[in-house]
Amino acid sequence: MVNGPRRRKIFALGLAMFAALGLAILSWLLADLPPLDKLEAGLALPSTRIYDRHKRLLYEILPPTQGHHRHLALDEMPPHCIQAVIATEDANYYHHPGIDPLGILRALWLNLRGGEIIAGGSTITQQTARLLLFDPQQQAARTLRRKLREMTLALQLQARFSKDEILELYLNQVYFGNLAYGLDAAARAYFQKDAQDLSLAECALLAGIVQNAIVNDPLAHFERAKARQSVTLGLMAQNGRITAAQAQAAAADRLQFAPVRFPIEAPHVVMEIWRILARSYPQALRQGGLEVIATVDRDWTRQAQTIVQRQLHALNHPQDGSPSAKARNAALVALDAATGEVLTMLGSPDYFDKTIDGAVNAALAYRQPGSVLKPFTYAEAMNPAYPQPYTAATMILDVRRPFVTDKLESYVPANYGLVEHGPVLVREALASSYNIPAVVALQHIGIERFVEFVSRLGLDNLQDKAAADLSLTLGGGEVRLLDVVEAYSAFANGGFDVEPQYIRSIRDAQGRLLFEYAPPVPRRRLIDPAIAYIITDILSDNRARTPAFGASSPLNVGFPAAAKTGTTTDFRDNWVIGYTPELVVGVWIGNADGSSMMNVSGISGAGPIYSQFLRTIRRGDQAADFVKPDGLARVEICRLSGRLPTKHCRQRITEWFIPGTAPQDFDTFHQAFTIDTVTGQLADERAPAANRRQQVFLVLPPAARDWAIRNGIRQPPATDGDSHREIHLLAPAPYAIYEISDEMPRQAQRLRFRVGTAAATSQVVYLLNGQPIDHAHQAPWDIWWTLAPGEYELAARAILTNGQIQESAIVPFSVVEARPAGASRR
Repeated sequence: MVNGPRRRKIFALGLAMFAALGLAILSWLLADLPPLDKLEAGLALPSTRIYDRHKRLLYEILPPTQGHHRHLALDEMPPHCIQAVIATEDANYYHHPGIDPLGILRALWLNLRGGEIIAGGSTITQQTARLLLFDPQQQAARTLRRKLREMTLALQLQARFSKDEILELYLNQVYFGNLAYGLDAAARAYFQKDAQDLSLAECALLAGIVQNAIVNDPLAHFERAKARQSVTLGLMAQNGRITAAQAQAAAADRLQFAPVRFPIEAPHVVMEIWRILARSYPQALRQGGLEVIATVDRDWTRQAQTIVQRQLHALNHPQDGSPSAKARNAALVALDAATGEVLTMLGSPDYFDKTIDGAVNAALAYRQPGSVLKPFTYAEAMNPAYPQPYTAATMILDVRRPFVTDKLESYVPANYGLVEHGPVLVREALASSYNIPAVVALQHIGIERFVEFVSRLGLDNLQDKAAADLSLTLGGGEVRLLDVVEAYSAFANGGFDVEPQYIRSIRDAQGRLLFEYAPPVPRRRLIDPAIAYIITDILSDNRARTPAFGASSPLNVGFPAAAKTGTTTDFRDNWVIGYTPELVVGVWIGNADGSSMMNVSGISGAGPIYSQFLRTIRRGDQAADFVKPDGLARVEICRLSGRLPTKHCRQRITEWFIPGTAPQDFDTFHQAFTIDTVTGQLADERAPAANRRQQVFLVLPPAARDWAIRNGIRQPPATDGDSHREIHLLAPAPYAIYEISDEMPRQAQRLRFRVGTAAATSQVVYLLNGQPIDHAHQAPWDIWWTLAPGEYELAARAILTNGQIQESAIVPFSVVEARPAGASRR
C-alpha cells in the first residue's frame, strides 16, 4: 500500500507530465501562429502576368486594391446574397462562437471514414482566418494541425470582431472564380452590374460557386453551376429565408452573363489558363508573381474576332434585303496539329456583350455537331482489321429507305433538300455530305464500335449519347468545338493523338521554371496513316464536293486544305472543321440560348469565317501538301459501281486503295443488251440482223430501281436473268406508327406501299396480315391503302415474266387513333 507522501509525489509527477504534454501540444499548435495584426496583409493578391506565345501581354492579374475590386459594407450587399452564402457555407453562422461543434462532428465522421481530411466542417469565420492569415502552403495543407490552428484563429477573430464584421471581410475576399475576389468583383465579372443590383437567382448562382470555383464555374460548366444554384435556393427555402415559390421562380430565371469591360486580350483563353493555375498550382498562384506564357497568338485572336464579327454582321444585315439570319454567336479554335497547342480560341464575338452571353466560352459548350462526325464514321468503316472494310470506292445506294434501330424503331434519314443521288461512292458521299450513305456506313460498323473509336479521339461525351442510335453520325449527340478540332487533328497529322494545351511555360516570382510543355514521345497512334490520308484526300477533293457545294465554295481556299461542314436541324448550329498539314481550324455559329437561325448552313455561315481566317493567317506562307504514306495504290475503277471497269463502262476514275482492299470484281452496272429495233424488246432468234442493235443499259440493284425510274434512267427490257434479284419493301418503314387525324376525312388518309424489284417483274401482290389486298401491274408497283387502326404485317409478292415468284421480308407497322389533346403515348 502506497503511503501518503509517496502518493502525493506520484500525483505531482503525473500532473507535471500532463502539464508538459499540454504545453508541448500548445507549442505544436500555436508555434508561429499568425497574429491577427497580419489581417490587412492578407487582403492583397500579388500580380500575375499572362503573355501570348510571342511574350505579348494578354492580361495582368492585379491585387484587388489596384484592380476592379471594390470593398462593400455589409449593408451595401443584397440581403439575398448574404443569406445565400450563409445557407450554403455556414447555416448556423450567427449561433456559434466561430466554430461549429455539430459541423466538426459531422466532418470528423466523414474524415474517419475516408482515412484523411476530406471534409473540413469549416465555418465562415474559419474560412476567413484561412483566407487572410495563412500563406498558400498552409492553406493547401490538409492536416489536423492546420485545422486546429484554423479553429484557434477563428475563436480569436470572434473575440475581436463582430459577426457582421467577419462576414463583411469574408464576402469581400472570397474567390468567386474568373479572377473575381469578393462579391462586388463577382457581380461585375459575371453580370456587368453592381452587387447591389444582383437578383435572387444571381445571388444563388454566385453562392454556389464559392464552394469550388473551378468545378462550379458557370462560364465553363453551366449545367453544374445551375445544379448548385438549385441546391442553394433549396437550402434558403429550407432555412426560411425565402419561400418555395420564390425558389422555384428564381431557378427558372434566365441568367445573362457579361463582365464589365476591362483591358484584356484573348479573354476566354486567359480564363481557361486561370482555371488551370487555380487547379494545378494553387500555392504558386496565391503567392503571386507568376509569369505564364500561353500557347495562343494574340494577333491571330484579333483577326479571328474581326472576321467573326464581320461575318455575323453580313448574315444579319444582308445586302440583298433578305431577312436577318438571326445569328448572334460564334466561336473559333485553331490548334497545332502536331503539338496540340491552342493557337486561337475565340469563345464568342465579344466577351463583354451581355445580350449574347459573350463571357460564356462557346468553344467549350456542348452543341449538336451535324455532319462533322461523318469522317469518323467512314474512317472506322475503312479499318482493315474488320471484315469487309470500306474503301473510298465503296458503292452505297443513296436512296431513301427505312432503317430499324436497336430499339426496334423505324428511322428514315433524308438528305439536305430531300434529294437522292442513287449509287454513289464513298468519296462523293463524304465530300458532298450525303446523309443516307453515312447512316448505311454507321449501320455497317455498329454504334458501339463508332462510339469507342471517337471516344479515343477525344469525343468521349458521346459515350453517354449512344441512345441517339443511327442518327449519331448525322449529329445526334453533343460535342464541344475544341474536342472536335482535337479529333480532326489525327487526320491532319497522320493518325496521332494530341491533347489541347493552353500553356507553354510557367515561372514563379523568383524566375524558377515550374512547367514547360513538351509533346509526349512516343506519340500514340489512333488512326492508320493510310486511312487518315484517304479521308484527308476526300475532304480536300474540290471536285468530289462540287455536286453539293459548287466548285467555288468557301471550302476551296486555294491551297491544300481539307474541310467538312455540319448543319443541325432547324439551323440551330452550323460548323466547319478544316485543316492543313500543320493546323486544324474549327468554326461554330449559332445562338447561346439554342434558338434557331434563319437558313444558315455550315457552308454559308461558318464557311466564310473558316476560309477568311485560314487565308489571312497563311498569307505569304508556302503551302505544304499532305504527305502520302507508303503502300497506297492508285487503281482505275468504274465511277458508278466502284468496281473494275469493263469495256461498257465509259466513266472511269482512279482511286487510292490500302493494300489488299482494291476491287477484284468487274462492273455489273453497265450491261449490253441486243435489242430488236422494231419491237424495242430483246432480240430473239427470229429478229433479222438488220434490226439487231447492241445497247448498254444501267442496271442498278432492285433497291435503286424506283429511283432510276423517277430520274428518267432508261431501263433494260425484262429478261429471265433478272429472276435472281430479290424484292424489297421500300415503304412503309418497319415498326412505324401512323396516326389517324380527326381533322381530315378518313378516306383521304392513305399510306403508300412501295417495292423495289427486278426488271423482269410482271405483277406485284401486296399481302396484309397474310391476305392479298391489291395488285400492281406496272412499275413502279405502288399502291395506296386507306388507314385503319390495328397492328399489321405487310409483305409483297413479285410474279416474274418467267413465272417465278419472289416474296419480300415482312414489315410490321401499326395505325392508331388520334390522341386526345394533352394525352401522351409511350
